[in-house]
This record gives sequence, structure tokens and C-alpha cells, in this order.
Amino acid sequence: MWRKALIVAGIAALCSGCMTAEQQRAADEDKCRGYGFRARTDAFAECLQRIDLARSAARRYDSDFDRWDGPIVVYRPMLVPVQAD
Repeated sequence: MWRKALIVAGIAALCSGCMTAEQQRAADEDKCRGYGFRARTDAFAECLQRIDLARSAARRYDSDFDRWDGPIVVYRPMLVPVQAD
């Protein structure tokens, strides 16, 4: 029984960071209102557009520079004795 509860809690924890498109739009609108823009104005629409463009650019940057997809480099210093002539 406790395993099921643990699985449900794990799934809930994973999903808690997710936002639906409607929730994201509402958060973006709240942010633009917080900046002082009024709804249904060109400035408000431009604010929403800039937020969306910044989010898209961040997504592209993260996918282009995936730090876990590169070669693995292992550095191990080796001491080489110097031979005197």
C-alpha cells in the first residue's frame, strides 16, 4: 500500500512544475500587467510577444548546447621520470 502512495507522490511531484498553456498565458499576462501595460493595447501585445520570443530563444539555446551530449574527457596526469644522460 505504501508503494502506491509513494508512486502517486512521485508523479505529483514531477507534474507540479508543469504548466498548461492557459496557465502560462495567464502568468505572462500577469507579468505584463505588473510592468504597467494595460490589456488590449499594442504595448501589452508587444510585451507578450517579447516574453514568448525570449522563451523560444532560451529553448533553442538549451537544445543547441546540451551539456550532456558531448564527449567525455577524462584527465589523468602521468608522471614521466626524466632520464639523466
